Amino acid sequence: MTVKQGWTGRFFEDFETGDVYQHPLGRTVTETDNTWFTLLTMNTNQMHFNTEYAAKSEFGRPLVVSTLTLAIAVGQSVTDLTQNAFANLGWDDIKLPNPVFAGDTLYSESLVLEKRDSASRPHAGVVTVRTRTLNQHGTEVCSFKRTFFVYRRGAEQLDGLFPEAAVPLALEKPA
Repeated sequence: MTVKQGWTGRFFEDFETGDVYQHPLGRTVTETDNTWFTLLTMNTNQMHFNTEYAAKSEFGRPLVVSTLTLAIAVGQSVTDLTQNAFANLGWDDIKLPNPVFAGDTLYSESLVLEKRDSASRPHAGVVTVRTRTLNQHGTEVCSFKRTFFVYRRGAEQLDGLFPEAAVPLALEKPA
């Protein structure tokens, strides 16, 4: 039996300025997502949860909380960007040019703007990306720049994360 390692994400050495990553998973936002996120974050603006209030606005219906849109965009990018990151260093230039509504499906992609060695952490580097999120119509609904520390391949901090099984996984014998 051969053990094959799953996707482990990118390391500092894998990033190149100018690379674009189209993150693989789209996410449809539901009314429930919006309501729960509103409650979780204590956002009391009725534009997000009161359909009568929102009906009187120029949008005619509730808006998805902008920080939920941002959170989804970041989550979509993790598999490609920060699976091996250990700290965010900054978020800049956050823009929300178009509204998001329950029922919209969001997709995100990121452009690597720069990378540099870390002067204080030889086991890591610093990467800056621009991420944008599109709805199902291709309209940009969110964008931001993000800078983070990411481990180098072989960093000792990543050794031994998967536990040794007490009983090895094996094929079952047919009855």
